[in-house]
Amino acid sequence: MKKRPQLVPLSETMHYILLALREPLHGYSVMSHVQELSLGQVQIAAGTLYGALENLSKHGYIQMTSDPKERRKVYQITARGEEILKLETERLQHLVSLYQQGGTSDENAL
Repeated sequence: MKKRPQLVPLSETMHYILLALREPLHGYSVMSHVQELSLGQVQIAAGTLYGALENLSKHGYIQMTSDPKERRKVYQITARGEEILKLETERLQHLVSLYQQGGTSDENAL
């Protein structure tokens, strides 16, 4: 069995942040976009967001695209971040299929 990448499985908040950062956004825009993507179900506080951005950046899932000297820091998902979303999509699809099958496992699915 392969070792999971760090931060995987992602939290719901991390999923929304990575999805939002498929386009370059600064902090407040990320918070607004996450709220929009989640249909108002997820509201990220500034402290939570900046901690998550730092963690995602540290693991190479996002990168700052603005000049670090600028007041507004703009971030965007990296190719590695897209790979993580793909892995998570596959993991979550498998989980949903288990719900649909009533909880039985097909070992060949993974």
